[in-house]
Amino acid sequence: MPPIERVYICGLGAIGAIYAARLGETQGIEVRVVADPARIARYRRDGVSVNGRPLTVGYLRPDDAAPPADLILVAVKRHQLEAAVAAIHRFIGPGTIILSLLNGIDSEAVIADSLGLPPLPLAMVVAIDAVREGGAVRYSQPGVLVFGEPVATETPSPRIAALAALFERAGMPTRVPADMRRELWWKFMLNVGVNQLSAVLRAPYGTFQSVAEARDLVRLACREVVAVAAAEGIGLGENDIDSFFPVIDRLDPQMKTSMLQDVEAGRKTEVEMLGGTVVALGRRHGIPTPVNQTLFDLIRVIEQG
Repeated sequence: MPPIERVYICGLGAIGAIYAARLGETQGIEVRVVADPARIARYRRDGVSVNGRPLTVGYLRPDDAAPPADLILVAVKRHQLEAAVAAIHRFIGPGTIILSLLNGIDSEAVIADSLGLPPLPLAMVVAIDAVREGGAVRYSQPGVLVFGEPVATETPSPRIAALAALFERAGMPTRVPADMRRELWWKFMLNVGVNQLSAVLRAPYGTFQSVAEARDLVRLACREVVAVAAAEGIGLGENDIDSFFPVIDRLDPQMKTSMLQDVEAGRKTEVEMLGGTVVALGRRHGIPTPVNQTLFDLIRVIEQG
Protein backbone atom coordinates (compact mmCIF):
# COMPACT_ATOMS: atom_id res chain seq x y z
CA MET A 1 0.00 0.00 0.00
CA PRO A 2 1.42 3.46 -0.90
CA PRO A 3 2.35 5.84 1.92
CA ILE A 4 -0.33 8.17 3.31
CA GLU A 5 0.27 11.75 2.17
CA ARG A 6 -3.16 13.42 1.93
CA VAL A 7 -5.11 13.58 5.22
CA TYR A 8 -8.55 15.16 5.60
CA ILE A 9 -10.00 15.73 9.07
CA CYS A 10 -13.69 16.12 9.85
CA GLY A 11 -14.13 17.64 13.30
CA LEU A 12 -11.91 20.27 14.85
CA GLY A 13 -12.58 19.75 18.53
CA ALA A 14 -9.78 18.92 20.94
CA ILE A 15 -8.69 15.62 19.37
CA GLY A 16 -9.20 16.78 15.79
CA ALA A 17 -7.20 19.95 16.39
CA ILE A 18 -4.32 18.06 18.02
CA TYR A 19 -4.07 15.62 15.13
CA ALA A 20 -4.40 18.40 12.57
CA ALA A 21 -1.55 20.25 14.25
CA ARG A 22 0.77 17.26 14.63
CA LEU A 23 0.19 15.89 11.13
CA GLY A 24 0.24 19.36 9.58
CA GLU A 25 3.74 19.90 10.98
CA THR A 26 4.98 16.66 9.38
CA GLN A 27 6.92 17.11 6.16
CA GLY A 28 5.21 15.65 3.11
CA ILE A 29 1.73 15.47 4.68
CA GLU A 30 -1.09 17.62 3.31
CA VAL A 31 -3.78 18.26 5.94
CA ARG A 32 -7.16 19.81 5.19
CA VAL A 33 -10.19 20.18 7.44
CA VAL A 34 -13.63 19.33 6.03
CA ALA A 35 -16.37 21.58 7.39
CA ASP A 36 -19.45 23.52 6.35
CA PRO A 37 -18.98 27.11 5.10
CA ALA A 38 -20.22 28.77 8.30
CA ARG A 39 -17.84 26.74 10.45
CA ILE A 40 -14.91 27.45 8.12
CA ALA A 41 -15.69 31.17 8.30
CA ARG A 42 -15.65 30.98 12.10
CA TYR A 43 -12.36 29.10 12.17
CA ARG A 44 -10.78 31.72 9.91
CA ARG A 45 -12.29 34.66 11.81
CA ASP A 46 -11.64 33.50 15.38
CA GLY A 47 -8.68 31.21 14.80
CA VAL A 48 -7.83 27.78 16.22
CA SER A 49 -4.77 27.20 18.38
CA VAL A 50 -3.14 24.15 19.97
CA ASN A 51 -1.03 24.80 23.08
CA GLY A 52 -0.84 28.45 22.09
CA ARG A 53 0.30 27.88 18.51
CA PRO A 54 -2.08 28.94 15.70
CA LEU A 55 -3.33 26.06 13.58
CA THR A 56 -2.49 26.58 9.91
CA VAL A 57 -4.33 24.11 7.70
CA GLY A 58 -6.39 24.23 4.55
CA TYR A 59 -10.18 23.85 4.55
CA LEU A 60 -12.62 21.99 2.33
CA ARG A 61 -16.35 22.52 2.03
CA PRO A 62 -18.33 19.31 1.48
CA ASP A 63 -19.11 20.31 -2.13
CA ASP A 64 -15.57 21.38 -3.06
CA ALA A 65 -13.68 19.55 -5.79
CA ALA A 66 -10.58 17.92 -4.34
CA PRO A 67 -8.59 14.72 -4.83
CA PRO A 68 -9.64 11.74 -2.72
CA ALA A 69 -7.96 11.52 0.65
CA ASP A 70 -5.49 8.80 1.52
CA LEU A 71 -6.82 9.03 5.08
CA ILE A 72 -9.92 10.65 6.58
CA LEU A 73 -9.99 11.16 10.34
CA VAL A 74 -13.49 11.57 11.76
CA ALA A 75 -13.32 13.40 15.10
CA VAL A 76 -16.83 14.76 15.71
CA LYS A 77 -19.31 14.17 18.52
CA ARG A 78 -21.63 11.18 18.15
CA HIS A 79 -24.71 13.31 17.42
CA GLN A 80 -22.76 15.00 14.59
CA LEU A 81 -21.79 11.75 12.89
CA GLU A 82 -24.59 11.68 10.29
CA ALA A 83 -23.62 15.16 9.07
CA ALA A 84 -19.94 14.17 9.05
CA VAL A 85 -20.65 11.14 6.85
CA ALA A 86 -22.47 13.37 4.38
CA ALA A 87 -19.58 15.85 4.43
CA ILE A 88 -16.79 13.37 3.67
CA HIS A 89 -18.39 11.09 1.07
CA ARG A 90 -17.17 13.20 -1.88
CA PHE A 91 -13.55 12.78 -0.81
CA ILE A 92 -13.48 8.98 -0.56
CA GLY A 93 -11.61 7.05 -3.22
CA PRO A 94 -10.90 3.32 -3.71
CA GLY A 95 -7.83 3.48 -1.46
CA THR A 96 -9.09 5.88 1.19
CA ILE A 97 -8.76 4.73 4.80
CA ILE A 98 -11.36 6.11 7.22
CA LEU A 99 -10.44 6.20 10.89
CA SER A 100 -13.07 7.15 13.46
CA LEU A 101 -11.75 8.78 16.64
CA LEU A 102 -15.16 8.91 18.30
CA ASN A 103 -15.84 7.45 21.70
CA GLY A 104 -18.20 4.48 21.84
CA ILE A 105 -18.37 1.16 20.07
CA ASP A 106 -20.47 1.68 16.94
CA SER A 107 -19.26 4.69 14.93
CA GLU A 108 -17.17 2.59 12.52
CA ALA A 109 -20.20 0.44 11.68
CA VAL A 110 -22.40 3.52 11.22
CA ILE A 111 -19.91 5.09 8.81
CA ALA A 112 -19.34 1.91 6.82
CA ASP A 113 -23.05 1.08 6.57
CA SER A 114 -23.96 4.64 5.57
CA LEU A 115 -21.35 4.77 2.81
CA GLY A 116 -21.67 1.15 1.65
CA LEU A 117 -18.08 0.34 2.62
CA PRO A 118 -16.50 -2.83 4.01
CA PRO A 119 -15.68 -2.83 7.74
CA LEU A 120 -13.40 0.02 8.80
CA PRO A 121 -10.38 -0.26 11.07
CA LEU A 122 -11.23 0.31 14.73
CA ALA A 123 -9.49 3.11 16.60
CA MET A 124 -9.45 5.01 19.87
CA VAL A 125 -7.34 7.58 21.69
CA VAL A 126 -6.43 6.84 25.32
CA ALA A 127 -4.65 8.78 28.08
CA ILE A 128 -5.31 12.20 26.56
CA ASP A 129 -6.09 15.19 28.77
CA ALA A 130 -6.98 17.86 26.21
CA VAL A 131 -9.22 20.81 27.05
CA ARG A 132 -10.92 23.06 24.49
CA GLU A 133 -12.07 26.57 25.33
CA GLY A 134 -13.51 28.25 22.27
CA GLY A 135 -10.95 27.80 19.53
CA ALA A 136 -8.07 27.21 21.96
CA VAL A 137 -7.00 23.62 22.66
CA ARG A 138 -4.41 22.77 25.28
CA TYR A 139 -3.06 19.45 26.49
CA SER A 140 -0.18 17.99 28.47
CA GLN A 141 -0.68 14.35 27.41
CA PRO A 142 -1.30 13.82 23.66
CA GLY A 143 -2.58 10.32 24.31
CA VAL A 144 -1.92 7.09 22.48
CA LEU A 145 -3.72 6.24 19.25
CA VAL A 146 -4.70 2.57 19.38
CA PHE A 147 -5.95 1.01 16.14
CA GLY A 148 -6.34 -2.30 14.35
CA GLU A 149 -8.60 -4.44 12.21
CA PRO A 150 -12.05 -5.39 13.56
CA VAL A 151 -11.11 -9.07 13.40
CA ALA A 152 -8.21 -10.15 15.58
CA THR A 153 -5.00 -10.70 13.59
CA GLU A 154 -1.42 -11.56 14.47
CA THR A 155 0.10 -9.60 11.56
CA PRO A 156 -0.93 -6.00 10.72
CA SER A 157 -2.80 -5.64 7.43
CA PRO A 158 -1.43 -3.30 4.73
CA ARG A 159 -3.70 -0.45 5.75
CA ILE A 160 -2.79 -0.83 9.42
CA ALA A 161 0.90 -0.87 8.47
CA ALA A 162 0.39 2.33 6.41
CA LEU A 163 -1.30 4.04 9.37
CA ALA A 164 1.49 2.99 11.71
CA ALA A 165 4.10 4.39 9.32
CA LEU A 166 2.23 7.70 9.05
CA PHE A 167 1.94 8.30 12.78
CA GLU A 168 5.53 7.20 13.35
CA ARG A 169 6.61 9.90 10.86
CA ALA A 170 4.54 12.42 12.82
CA GLY A 171 6.10 11.32 16.13
CA MET A 172 2.71 10.40 17.58
CA PRO A 173 2.42 7.52 20.08
CA THR A 174 0.52 4.50 18.74
CA ARG A 175 -0.23 0.91 19.60
CA VAL A 176 -1.58 -1.90 17.39
CA PRO A 177 -3.10 -4.68 19.54
CA ALA A 178 -4.02 -8.10 18.21
CA ASP A 179 -7.64 -7.88 19.46
CA MET A 180 -8.79 -4.35 18.72
CA ARG A 181 -12.48 -5.02 19.37
CA ARG A 182 -11.77 -5.91 22.98
CA GLU A 183 -9.60 -2.79 23.33
CA LEU A 184 -12.44 -0.65 22.01
CA TRP A 185 -14.80 -2.07 24.62
CA TRP A 186 -12.20 -1.44 27.33
CA LYS A 187 -12.05 2.25 26.35
CA PHE A 188 -15.84 2.35 26.17
CA MET A 189 -16.01 1.01 29.72
CA LEU A 190 -13.57 3.67 30.93
CA ASN A 191 -15.66 6.43 29.34
CA VAL A 192 -18.89 5.02 30.74
CA GLY A 193 -17.44 5.17 34.23
CA VAL A 194 -15.29 8.29 34.30
CA ASN A 195 -16.90 10.61 31.71
CA GLN A 196 -20.42 10.25 33.00
CA LEU A 197 -19.51 10.56 36.67
CA SER A 198 -17.29 13.56 35.97
CA ALA A 199 -20.24 15.29 34.32
CA VAL A 200 -22.60 14.58 37.22
CA LEU A 201 -20.05 15.41 39.95
CA ARG A 202 -18.46 18.31 38.02
CA ALA A 203 -15.18 16.60 38.88
CA PRO A 204 -11.77 16.93 37.15
CA TYR A 205 -9.40 14.00 36.88
CA GLY A 206 -7.95 14.84 40.30
CA THR A 207 -11.18 13.70 41.98
CA PHE A 208 -10.81 10.23 40.49
CA GLN A 209 -7.15 10.16 41.47
CA SER A 210 -7.65 11.00 45.14
CA VAL A 211 -11.23 10.27 46.26
CA ALA A 212 -11.90 6.60 47.03
CA GLU A 213 -15.67 7.00 46.81
CA ALA A 214 -15.37 8.42 43.29
CA ARG A 215 -13.30 5.43 42.20
CA ASP A 216 -15.87 3.09 43.76
CA LEU A 217 -18.66 4.77 41.80
CA VAL A 218 -16.65 4.28 38.61
CA ARG A 219 -16.39 0.57 39.40
CA LEU A 220 -20.18 0.30 39.88
CA ALA A 221 -20.88 1.82 36.46
CA CYS A 222 -18.18 -0.26 34.79
CA ARG A 223 -19.39 -3.57 36.23
CA GLU A 224 -22.58 -3.14 34.23
CA VAL A 225 -20.43 -2.79 31.10
CA VAL A 226 -18.64 -6.02 32.00
CA ALA A 227 -22.02 -7.77 32.19
CA VAL A 228 -23.37 -6.54 28.85
CA ALA A 229 -19.98 -7.06 27.18
CA ALA A 230 -20.07 -10.74 28.16
CA ALA A 231 -23.45 -11.05 26.50
CA GLU A 232 -21.93 -9.48 23.36
CA GLY A 233 -19.06 -11.97 23.35
CA ILE A 234 -16.44 -9.60 24.82
CA GLY A 235 -14.52 -10.89 27.83
CA LEU A 236 -13.90 -8.07 30.30
CA GLY A 237 -13.44 -8.40 34.05
CA GLU A 238 -12.66 -6.64 37.30
CA ASN A 239 -8.96 -6.56 36.42
CA ASP A 240 -9.80 -4.55 33.30
CA ILE A 241 -11.56 -1.97 35.46
CA ASP A 242 -8.57 -1.76 37.79
CA SER A 243 -6.18 -1.41 34.85
CA PHE A 244 -7.39 2.01 33.79
CA PHE A 245 -6.94 3.74 37.14
CA PRO A 246 -3.16 3.98 36.57
CA VAL A 247 -3.97 5.66 33.23
CA ILE A 248 -6.18 8.23 34.99
CA ASP A 249 -3.57 8.75 37.71
CA ARG A 250 -1.02 9.95 35.13
CA LEU A 251 -3.26 12.72 33.78
CA ASP A 252 -3.14 16.36 34.85
CA PRO A 253 -5.43 16.48 37.92
CA GLN A 254 -6.86 19.85 36.86
CA MET A 255 -7.87 18.65 33.39
CA LYS A 256 -11.42 17.53 32.66
CA THR A 257 -13.19 14.86 30.62
CA SER A 258 -14.81 15.84 27.35
CA MET A 259 -18.27 15.25 28.82
CA LEU A 260 -17.63 17.59 31.75
CA GLN A 261 -16.37 20.19 29.28
CA ASP A 262 -19.60 19.78 27.29
CA VAL A 263 -21.72 20.21 30.42
CA GLU A 264 -19.84 23.32 31.54
CA ALA A 265 -20.11 24.84 28.06
CA GLY A 266 -23.82 24.04 27.73
CA ARG A 267 -23.21 21.71 24.77
CA LYS A 268 -25.00 18.46 23.96
CA THR A 269 -23.22 15.52 25.58
CA GLU A 270 -22.65 12.00 24.25
CA VAL A 271 -24.62 10.33 27.05
CA GLU A 272 -26.76 8.34 24.59
CA MET A 273 -23.58 6.76 23.22
CA LEU A 274 -22.32 5.86 26.71
CA GLY A 275 -24.92 5.17 29.40
CA GLY A 276 -27.65 4.99 26.78
CA THR A 277 -25.84 2.19 24.97
CA VAL A 278 -25.28 0.23 28.19
CA VAL A 279 -28.96 0.53 29.11
CA ALA A 280 -30.08 -0.51 25.61
CA LEU A 281 -27.79 -3.54 25.61
CA GLY A 282 -28.99 -4.43 29.10
CA ARG A 283 -32.58 -4.45 27.91
CA ARG A 284 -31.65 -6.54 24.87
CA HIS A 285 -29.97 -9.19 27.01
CA GLY A 286 -32.15 -8.97 30.12
CA ILE A 287 -29.33 -7.54 32.27
CA PRO A 288 -30.14 -4.90 34.92
CA THR A 289 -28.23 -1.60 34.49
CA PRO A 290 -29.55 0.67 37.27
CA VAL A 291 -26.33 2.67 37.72
CA ASN A 292 -26.10 3.64 34.07
CA GLN A 293 -29.83 4.31 33.90
CA THR A 294 -29.43 6.75 36.81
CA LEU A 295 -26.39 8.43 35.25
CA PHE A 296 -28.20 8.69 31.93
CA ASP A 297 -31.23 10.30 33.54
CA LEU A 298 -29.14 12.72 35.60
CA ILE A 299 -27.12 13.90 32.60
CA ARG A 300 -30.24 14.35 30.49
CA VAL A 301 -31.68 16.53 33.27
CA ILE A 302 -28.42 18.53 33.37
CA GLU A 303 -28.55 19.02 29.60
CA GLN A 304 -32.09 20.34 29.75
CA GLY A 305 -31.47 22.51 32.81
